[in-house]
Amino acid sequence: MIFFHSTRNELIKIALKPRSYLGLAAITGLVGIILFALVADGMTVISFVTASFEQTLRFEGKVLNGNLVAFIILQMLIIQIPLLVALVTGDLISGEAAMGTLRMLLTKPITRTQLLMSKFLAGGIYTFLIVLWLGFMAVGIGRYLFGPGDLMVLNSDGLVILQEGDIMWRYICAFCVAFLALFTISSLSICLSCFSDNSIGPIVATMAIILFFTIINALDVPIFDPIRPLLFTTHMASWRSFFEDPLPWQQIKQSSLVLIVHNILFIGISIFTFNRKDITV
Repeated sequence: MIFFHSTRNELIKIALKPRSYLGLAAITGLVGIILFALVADGMTVISFVTASFEQTLRFEGKVLNGNLVAFIILQMLIIQIPLLVALVTGDLISGEAAMGTLRMLLTKPITRTQLLMSKFLAGGIYTFLIVLWLGFMAVGIGRYLFGPGDLMVLNSDGLVILQEGDIMWRYICAFCVAFLALFTISSLSICLSCFSDNSIGPIVATMAIILFFTIINALDVPIFDPIRPLLFTTHMASWRSFFEDPLPWQQIKQSSLVLIVHNILFIGISIFTFNRKDITV
C-alpha cells in the first residue's frame, strides 16, 4: 500500500512539471506538421519510393493511406522520443537531491528500494503515455485523415505489401516493443540520476550515451562487430521487424531479450547505488 501511495505521489510530481507536457506537445506539433505535409503533397513523397518499381509492378488502390502515414511518422519520430523521455525521468532522483527533498522522503515509513521502484514505475507509466499518445496521433489520426488500406513497406530485402486485415496487430506489437525500448531509456536515465545531485547531468549523460552507442552502430568497423548486438541502441528500432514478411521471430525475441536484460541491469545498479547513497541534505 505504501509503495502504490509513493508511486501516486511520483506521478503527481511528474504531472506538476511543465517539462512533462513538452513531450506530448512536441509529438502533437511534429505529427501535425508531417500530416499537413502529406495531405498537401504526399503523393510526391510516395512517388520517390514507387518510381523504381513502376516498370515491373502496377499499383492499384490508395497507396498513400493511414497505415503508410503512420509508418512514415514512426520512422521519422521514434529517434527523437528518447530525449523527451529522458527530460522527465532523468531528474526523478537527482532533482529531489538538488532541492533537498530526498532526505525528507526517506524519513517516511518506506524503504529506499520501495521509493526507488516507485520512481521506476512512475517513469514507466509516463513513458507508456508518451507511446500511447504517439500511437493515437500516428495511427488514429493518420487513418482518420487518409483512410485504411494495404501497407507498402520498403526494406533491405525489397518491397513488402501487407494486407489491411493483417496490419493492426503488427502496430500493437510494434508499439509494445517501442515501449520496451523507451523504458530502457527511462531506466538508464533514472540509474544515472542515482549518481548525481544535479538535475541536468543525468539527462545530458543519457543522451551522450545514446549518441556514443549510435555512432558505434553506424561505424562500419569490424572491431565493433562483437559489441553491436549487446548495445541497447542496436535494438531500439526492432519494432520495424513486425512489418516484415515473414516475421523474423528469432530476431524479435533476441532484441526484446537484450532490452529486458538492460532494464534489469540498470534497475539493479540503481538499487545497489541508491541503498548506499549518502544523503545528507
